[in-house]
Amino acid sequence: MPPHRVDFSSLAWESPMPGVRQKMVQDESRRLRLVEYSSQMEPHWCEKGHFGYILDGRFELEFDEGKTIFEPGDGVFIPDGHAHRHQARVLSDSVTVVFVESV
Repeated sequence: MPPHRVDFSSLAWESPMPGVRQKMVQDESRRLRLVEYSSQMEPHWCEKGHFGYILDGRFELEFDEGKTIFEPGDGVFIPDGHAHRHQARVLSDSVTVVFVESV
């Protein structure tokens, strides 16, 4: 189920938290999420692992060792675990990301 074969347009948006909405498809081994972060999203900590691609917008991730800014076309990998917790911040009006996650 590669991301380009998923018809996200036929799926409804879900809103797991203010300023964030997502569309999700899951099979037996992985989950694909199209996530849109708006500038209204509060900076927040998340400890769930993510592997994805920035499709649109500018995104900042702050790890304990420093900050990284991601641009459209960049891949982003955030491992699981407390040692890799991060804070996310939107640097544009919105940011769209496709995530691929193991389940």
